[in-house]
Amino acid sequence: MKKKRILVVDDEPGFTHLLKLVLPIYDIREENNPTRVIEVAQEFKPDLILLDIIMPEMDGGTLAAKIREQPLLRFVPIVFLTAIVSTREAEARKTIDGHPCLAKPVTKDKLVECINQYLVD
Repeated sequence: MKKKRILVVDDEPGFTHLLKLVLPIYDIREENNPTRVIEVAQEFKPDLILLDIIMPEMDGGTLAAKIREQPLLRFVPIVFLTAIVSTREAEARKTIDGHPCLAKPVTKDKLVECINQYLVD
């Protein structure tokens, strides 16, 4: 069975690499430069995008909107994975700009549960 593809976008290379190590059941591609995400996503064809919100070159909200403008990426689920909200706020709020959100730090079990909830078959 082919592994589901997840594009992890965060300006912290250590964080994206850690996710790749702890989630070997998925085919994970890391991208630490938000200005390259559209190009990388079109080539990689992810089943889901995990997206940080606070990044220096472009914030996650702007990037999510740009992703939605791309015909090939329009329906790829985006989950915000961010430190700008607490776990309690993320659970109460559920979404940011219409996208599900998880607060950093996040447990592996919670992350896998969220990923599996939003992966489209």
